[in-house]
Amino acid sequence: MSLHLYLLRHGETIYSQTGSYCGRIDPELTEAGTLMAADFARAYRDLDWQAVYVSPMRRTIATAAPLCEAAGIAMQLHEGLLEIDYGEWEGLTAEIVREKYPEDYLRWLAEPAWNPPTGGETSVEIAVRSAAVVAEIQQRHPKGNVLVVSHKATIRIVLCSLLGIDLGRYRDRIDVPAASLSLVKFDVHGPLLQRLGDRSYMSEALRLRPGT
Repeated sequence: MSLHLYLLRHGETIYSQTGSYCGRIDPELTEAGTLMAADFARAYRDLDWQAVYVSPMRRTIATAAPLCEAAGIAMQLHEGLLEIDYGEWEGLTAEIVREKYPEDYLRWLAEPAWNPPTGGETSVEIAVRSAAVVAEIQQRHPKGNVLVVSHKATIRIVLCSLLGIDLGRYRDRIDVPAASLSLVKFDVHGPLLQRLGDRSYMSEALRLRPGT
């Protein structure tokens, strides 16, 4: 049996709807986001979970909580799974950032691996801290099913790291909508992506919500 790493993005928040930058801002889930978490719990409660690793933000904790309660497993909070720190861009729209920080914004768009949002984090920094979590999971749980509940940019960067995709292209190569699930299997040949951005478990009304 191999390690199966399930990567779940948190459910919808108000920032998922507005498109404003939300990294270390700590919003609650919207009503729809709460329903997404409940749908996930119903669909995956009977899987034999070895562990659940969660970013210590309200939106990720709230997304993981229904599954943990249904499966009878405690979540483990890990700061390595936090979302990108957007620094001075937190809570702003792309339009406002482009006006206030034009040079930083263009550099970040061109090469986010090494150019951070103003006062924030690079893709490389996120890759380093999240890789430490993945390494811990592989060491502690070499077999079985492990759930990671994290954030949009962080999950995309984790997947780029595991699959050998340029970290500077994480926005161009990987898409993970709100509450979507991706699955990576670790075997003798290394990480194998078996599922990406899957939301088939949730109701059609939730899947079709705009902006998620």
